[in-house]
Amino acid sequence: MAAIAKRAPKQQKQLAKPPMQKQPMKERILDTAERLFYRHGIRATGVDCIAAEIGISKRTLYNHFPSKDALVAAYLKRGFFTQHPSERPPVEQILRTFDRLEKGFAAKDFRGCRYVNAVAELGEDDRAARKIAVDFKETRRLWFRERLIAIGVKDAEQLATQLALLVDGAIAMAMVRGGDPSMARAAASAARVLLASAGIDVSDGSPTMGRAGPAARA
Repeated sequence: MAAIAKRAPKQQKQLAKPPMQKQPMKERILDTAERLFYRHGIRATGVDCIAAEIGISKRTLYNHFPSKDALVAAYLKRGFFTQHPSERPPVEQILRTFDRLEKGFAAKDFRGCRYVNAVAELGEDDRAARKIAVDFKETRRLWFRERLIAIGVKDAEQLATQLALLVDGAIAMAMVRGGDPSMARAAASAARVLLASAGIDVSDGSPTMGRAGPAARA
């Protein structure tokens, strides 16, 4: 019994939780760059400002990102959304896009679309930033198209483009209005009209094709 009692403290020591690990420096740099680029603009934010905010030297920053262009590219690529599998009906997934927009517009740090902002700031000369922006917009449009095809929409290509335009229009309107969440609700209403025009019954949020709709006649 005495031997067992002596081993107890050692067992408790082994069960102690390991100390919290610090965030990798590369992630700290990217987190800070993302916040400052989005809030103040890419041109207005230099690498010296980012380094000072973190408390590191510019040399340390350049060890992780060889140039400001590389840091800008990482910032833009970080905004790409991950497409997680969903068991929700496709039409519900589409409409929930506008719910997420409404939450984003209401955030205190909302400053519009990072991709539009970047292209507007950097202009035609920065082809790398423009390509990333185009890729992001196309990724979202294709995401809409995949779900429309799953529903059975006849012209999923055109409707996907229209839905993508609604998203971008809502973001632009919300930005000039100081982050007005009602712009997302207006865009959602317009999306329902477009879906209904394609023959989709969205009255209860479920993907039911209407008998008289053009998709049903395909």
